[in-house]
Order: sequence, then C-alpha cells, then structure tokens
Amino acid sequence: MSYADKVFVQNIKDILENGVWDTDKDVRPKWADGTPAHTIKKFGLVNRYDLSKEFPIITVRQTFYKSAIDELLWIWQKKSNNVADLNSHIWDSWADENGTIGKAYGYQLGVKHKYKEGMFDQVDRVIYDLKNNPTSRRIMTNIFNHADLNEMQLYPCAYSMTFNVSGNKLNAILNQRSQDMLTANNWNVCQYAVLVHMLAQVCGYEVGELVHVIADAHIYDRHIPLVKEIIEHEQFDAPKFEINKDVKDFYDFKVEDVKFVDYKFNEKKYKIEVAI
Repeated sequence: MSYADKVFVQNIKDILENGVWDTDKDVRPKWADGTPAHTIKKFGLVNRYDLSKEFPIITVRQTFYKSAIDELLWIWQKKSNNVADLNSHIWDSWADENGTIGKAYGYQLGVKHKYKEGMFDQVDRVIYDLKNNPTSRRIMTNIFNHADLNEMQLYPCAYSMTFNVSGNKLNAILNQRSQDMLTANNWNVCQYAVLVHMLAQVCGYEVGELVHVIADAHIYDRHIPLVKEIIEHEQFDAPKFEINKDVKDFYDFKVEDVKFVDYKFNEKKYKIEVAI
C-alpha cells in the first residue's frame, strides 16, 4: 500500500469512530437543495509525509493530480484569482460577477511588500530566502489576511506554508483551517508535496518532510457512505514520482513537468456532491 493510503484510512476511521457531530447547531454550508450540510469532525489532525521516501498520493481512489497541480500553479505561479485562468471548473461556484474569487488565494500571494532587500511578493520572498537565507526561521506565507476577508468569495482553507531547511533538505508545514476529507484531503496533500519538490529543485535542496496540520478535519453527512466504501478498497503501491530536472526557474514549471509512473488506483467513479 502507499503510505498516503495508510494515513487517509486512519484519518477517516478516527473521525468516524471518535469524531463530534454538529447536527445540534446551525451551520453555514448547504447542499444544492438547500438542506444544511452537517459534518462529523476531529480537531487537530497532524500528518507527516517523508517526501524522500515516496510521493503521498492515495490509491484507494483516484486523485486527479493534473487538475490539482494546475490549481497549485494558478495560485502560486500565476498568483491569479480569475477562474478563467484555470483549466478546471472547481472554483466556478465561488466566482463573482467578474469571474474572480475576490482578494483570495493567488491575489494575496501576489501582493508586493517592502523589505530591506527590496520589493517582494510572498512567493518571491520565499524563493529569495531559500536561496540566500537558508537558516532563517521566517520563511513562510500567509494568505489569511483579515483586512481583505470581506472581499474574498471564500476564506482560505489552506492558508499558510512554513518552510524550513535542515541540512540539505527542504521541509514544510501546511496549515489548514478546514478540510473536507473526501473531496480535498489528498488533493491538497499532492499539491503541496509537488510545491515542495518544485521549490527544492530550483533552490538547490533535496526534499524532506511535508507536515499537514488540519484544524477542523471533517466528513459531510452525505459523504459517509462513500468514505466507508472507499477505505475498504484494495490498496496499491505508490507510483514513481518524476519531475522535469531541466526546470531551474519556479515560474517555468508546467503541469506536464510532473509525472506519476505506474499510478494504479481503484477505478470506480464517484459522483460527489459538494457543499457550498
């Protein structure tokens, strides 16, 4: 089995067996028919993935990694908030009349700030520090900007990355305030594992650990039968991860520069309702 499968199955079982329901409370999310979307949750899940050993992609269900990487580059490379810049339609439900998600995600990473070394946005500052200040304990991004929350169509879920160089390995912590475990868990893990690989390559490091911290890890009520079925699926070995070694500039990466060789997964297709 892949290590990511082991973690995912353990997380789901833990939530189902030990989680807390919010059915006695009013909740913001709704299903398309207007019914409140209640959840069972665990607080404070922490998962560690050693990227030097294998790539953390699940096999009990297919993770559409190309779309996940496309979204990652939309946020971190294009620094865009325009849904037309995406090749998928995952953000369409949150787009405003101008086709943007407001001052969220990529917009926040692209805002320039003044430092003693000059003007940098958050991504460029991370790259600068990884190359020039590897012992710094201040290499991080944060897109949960309280001053702009009222102009965001959705508050950021994965809101902060902290990078740390240990020896010649690049480690990172992904902080997430909220996680829909069925629709988004491995999607986000794959995205930020790819990001660590990309930044390590262009900044001259080997990959280390990705630590994923989830404040509110939840499963929606209508997803319960699906997750119970998925975690019983056959598990396969993790595929071989390949990245284009010729890319030296972060902004030159394309979705096609990342490949998963022999990615075997359970091929059952699921139509998953998303709470808004």
